[in-house]
Amino acid sequence: MPTSHKIIYGMYLIVWGIMAINPKYPQDWLLENVLIFIFFPFIVWMDAQHRYTLLSIIFLLLFASLHSLGAHYTYAEMEHFDLITQLFGFERNHFDRLVHFLFGLLVFRMLFEMLSNAAMTVKAALLFTFTMIVFISTLYEQLEWLVAVLFHPELGMAFLGTQGDVWDAHKDTGLAMMGAFINIVFYKSYAVLWQLRHSKTL
Repeated sequence: MPTSHKIIYGMYLIVWGIMAINPKYPQDWLLENVLIFIFFPFIVWMDAQHRYTLLSIIFLLLFASLHSLGAHYTYAEMEHFDLITQLFGFERNHFDRLVHFLFGLLVFRMLFEMLSNAAMTVKAALLFTFTMIVFISTLYEQLEWLVAVLFHPELGMAFLGTQGDVWDAHKDTGLAMMGAFINIVFYKSYAVLWQLRHSKTL
């Protein structure tokens, strides 16, 4: 694994460690980090096996760092976003909306690179990656609801972060789709990336 990748992973662990100190709601923090405990080692292992590009690693861990920030304060009460809420006159804190959008925007590249050894065209890979983003985003909303109901129903609003919006899950998924679609717009750059990874020059 390249040294640059190890540095990025190390920086993320520092951010995660800081955000793990005295979270606002410890039980909610634990629930928010279950997937991190599972997928961070998996991503590191996959990177060692397939060597993702540095940019995809940076994008993924930037998203993960924002998730850690949301887990520390809870998405609904992320106080550092209050200024933006007041500036634009929003009725709710939209930090959760931003992170869902960035999931589609930033995680897309790594999922696309995972398909670099697949026997398909670049257009098919882009479509499949887009579908994966939609699926993961929708599945997360379902799992989020299920975990809250089964384990900590008293944390429902803090964990789900709906802030009284009955369409919260739909909007979150829609924003993830929007972020993913922006990647589709840059089709040519992904075509070049696909060719490079297939020629094993990355």
